[in-house]
Amino acid sequence: MKPTFEILERIEKCSSEHKDGIFTRLYRYLLREDIYHAAYQKLYSNKGAVTAGTDNDTADGFSNEYVKTLITELRNGTYKAKPVRREYIPKKNGKKRPLGIPSFRDKLLQEAVRIILEAIYEPIFDNHSHGFRPKRSCHTALKQISSEFTGVVWFIEGDIKGCFNNIDHEILIRILGKKIKDSKFLNIIRQFLKAGYVENWKYNRTYSGTPQGGICSPILANIYLHELDMKFNEIKQRFDKPRSAYKTHEYWLLDKEMKKISYWIDHTPNSDERRKLIEQHKALRKQLRNIPCKPMDNKKFTYVRYADDWLVGICGNKQECVELKAEIAEFLKTELNLTLSEEKTLITHSSEKVRFLGYDIRVRRNNEVKGHRMKNGKWRQSRTLHMKVELTVPHTEKIEKFLFENKVIRKKPNGELQPIHRTKLLNMADFEIVEHYNAEMRGLLNYYNLAVDYHTLDFFCYLMEYSCLKTIANKHKSSIRKIIRLYKDGKSWSVPYETKDGTKRIRPVKIADCKRGYTNDIVYQKKKYNWKTTIRQRLNAHVCELCGTGSADLYEVHVVRNMNELGDSDWERVMKKLRRKTLVVCSRCHKRIHEH
Repeated sequence: MKPTFEILERIEKCSSEHKDGIFTRLYRYLLREDIYHAAYQKLYSNKGAVTAGTDNDTADGFSNEYVKTLITELRNGTYKAKPVRREYIPKKNGKKRPLGIPSFRDKLLQEAVRIILEAIYEPIFDNHSHGFRPKRSCHTALKQISSEFTGVVWFIEGDIKGCFNNIDHEILIRILGKKIKDSKFLNIIRQFLKAGYVENWKYNRTYSGTPQGGICSPILANIYLHELDMKFNEIKQRFDKPRSAYKTHEYWLLDKEMKKISYWIDHTPNSDERRKLIEQHKALRKQLRNIPCKPMDNKKFTYVRYADDWLVGICGNKQECVELKAEIAEFLKTELNLTLSEEKTLITHSSEKVRFLGYDIRVRRNNEVKGHRMKNGKWRQSRTLHMKVELTVPHTEKIEKFLFENKVIRKKPNGELQPIHRTKLLNMADFEIVEHYNAEMRGLLNYYNLAVDYHTLDFFCYLMEYSCLKTIANKHKSSIRKIIRLYKDGKSWSVPYETKDGTKRIRPVKIADCKRGYTNDIVYQKKKYNWKTTIRQRLNAHVCELCGTGSADLYEVHVVRNMNELGDSDWERVMKKLRRKTLVVCSRCHKRIHEH
């Protein structure tokens, strides 16, 4: 029997080559053990893996028998998804977002379903979709805006009211049914959607939406909104009109006049007349640079979508934008049963800034002429910035808000920003305080490294560094000057700390450490179907990693949330030595671990 990962690679290849292909008999792949070991390998490292849902089932206690029991329920048709436990997490605007915590058994099956759905749908998803997809991120979406929104005149900022909470279950199943002809597989997805939730010990049914916190919810939302991507592409094919290849009449006349003057400059001996011709040529060239070369009669529709947030760029007039916005709203209402927010879906001229994915975006109007080298090595001058996209940092709304919320700064009576110490960090060691500040600085510096005004974050680094110094000084009842003198390291300062390899030093992050354009927010990903997992090998070895027993009836995986929480007992010392969050133990040792 072929390993499941080979079959999924074949499915992915088939989906890529045949975009309209139909897939059948997918349910049988949920009856294979290797897909659950691969799913567990991905899930156990998450902090939420040891958080219980409505039962006490977590990643702790996983075993081969656990997988066999789940497969038996699926084969017999007795599997039933359990309701999720609902919690609320705070949002930045002060409101709370509902979060569903499924049982770990359901998480495991959802991950297996997600792996299969990704193999089918990832090759057919549109290139303009970036949310919840492998090897894509906010940065890939922003880079696409920088390259494809050149010259757009209008922006349409998209906002769908409660998108994930209002996804229609029947429409979603119908969309899935276009490519998947397997009722058993679709019924499993329907169970996840209809499982309901428990809040304050009371069961509530779910009539719409994909539960946030569910493992396969992101890809289901992408499958649902792929219909919107297809609508955008349909509009694009109908709307786009290529730009005229001919120069404007005014530009052509001036260019013709300049060529005549150039001829007489070359054929006139050095004299006052020649100097007048040169001055006249320069004046005409300056005038020429303020005139469009080709008529602006082209029409262009382009877009980028990240989850339920999307931005449309249009070359055309405002009336066309109003009509397109109404068409998109009608499509969402009639086809997807979603509502476009009239108040938040704005039509904005591209010379004004719009906010998308935390950046301020606009299209420049700049006729400044700059020299640049072409691909063939020749040097030429042109209006390099005109009608190009500009990404900038929203300092007041993002950077200053972050600094105030984390109590890094305060505002003086004259309006100046002053760094202050942070009381909540006073119990940390000096090097831990620096490390905490560095982590926060790297996060913002790396995220905004696509901004053209990236250098302005230098002031942010200054405020963070002196807040760090004030925190350390306050801890030692000292002054900033004495702390810098104590930890002086060349022209800067750094805090020493001890490791197994000796003394090391940590210094505050500078803006030069995170160069503009050199990093992105895509997390490193292993090979998609690398299923020779260590967990499976360790379970199949039938050896307890604590007592060494090789003849036990049951071997289970013990999982901890964080390595920093480990103490000094025998099993904790073994986990520290192995440097793993998991330990494969026999049932007797596992029981002893939980008793202590």
